Amino acid sequence: MKSATRTTPLIRLRGAAFGYAGERIVSGVDLDVDAGRFFGIVGPNGAGKTTLFRGILGLLPVLAGSCARAPGLVCGYVPQRESLDAGYPLSALEVVEMGAYRRLNALRRLVRGEREAALGLLARMGLGAEQHTPFSALSGGQRQRVLLARALLTRPDVLLLDEPTSGVDRGAQEQILRLLRELHQEGLAILLVSHQLALVRESVGEVLVVTNGRVQCGDPRELLAPERLDALFGAGAESG
Repeated sequence: MKSATRTTPLIRLRGAAFGYAGERIVSGVDLDVDAGRFFGIVGPNGAGKTTLFRGILGLLPVLAGSCARAPGLVCGYVPQRESLDAGYPLSALEVVEMGAYRRLNALRRLVRGEREAALGLLARMGLGAEQHTPFSALSGGQRQRVLLARALLTRPDVLLLDEPTSGVDRGAQEQILRLLRELHQEGLAILLVSHQLALVRESVGEVLVVTNGRVQCGDPRELLAPERLDALFGAGAESG
């Protein structure tokens, strides 16, 4: 992980719109992603939060406005789940080492120290003893921590996570959130997509609420207050 030394935003969006095939799904986004900020991204299904997430990642073109990224910006990405070819079994350590592939040397080998860094990250995730365990044999929570370690080995400026606590038990959720809080305290910029509103309200510093293709940014305890959830997300929204 890089140290937080930049003074300008890592990512700056001004009136940005993103979508598919020229059709705008989310519009008018104004956002500065600075080192050390921890955002949650929430919204009803189909509101545009995945589109916003993909736009911030740079996977979608800007259809209006602007999206500027700092030179040399590295984004670490943790998917909701990872499906690796069972015919080519990889160990937990080998999956983590994939995070260093962009830094392979001329012989297509990991540069010196990368394996030690990968082992250190596995240990930080509480998975040092599982380094040789096939990724496919790990529990859901263990897999998510391996994917988090892989993302961190990219030495990211910004860490983006797509539903990292979905489908894992309460203990695994708490482990993942504890690690994210530590990374936030160390100055890493984090954007977390989640449908678990109570979890977001209690964990992040700021929240981006996506509704009807528009984005509102603010204090999670205010925007996600239980009395506001029905208006934002409809009756039956999780109140925590």
